[in-house]
Amino acid sequence: MADYFDRENDRTYTRVYKSETPDILQAFAQFDDAVFAGEGREIPLKYRELIAVAVGISTQCVYCIDGHTQRAIKAGATQAELAEAAWVSTAIRAGGGFAHGRLAFKFGDQSAVAHRH
Repeated sequence: MADYFDRENDRTYTRVYKSETPDILQAFAQFDDAVFAGEGREIPLKYRELIAVAVGISTQCVYCIDGHTQRAIKAGATQAELAEAAWVSTAIRAGGGFAHGRLAFKFGDQSAVAHRH
């Protein structure tokens, strides 16, 4: 199953975006460039990259984890900072499970009330 992730060869499939939706691809690239610009943003690049690593971990996107980890290190992130970003992601994801778990109780109560009537 690990062979689904082939960073070098998978990039060749960008040709489909280039041929079928070049305008959207260009707009996305410009947007991404603006978000991760080296200068001119309020949040320093290292922290934006650490945020991206944490989001990549949360969404379980191996491409994001790979690329943004490399970029975070290039921007000066340490192993300790990467570890904390991973824990932040883990805490948020676990917290989301906790909070959404409460919805099961809420919907269960609503269902029980509906079935009583």
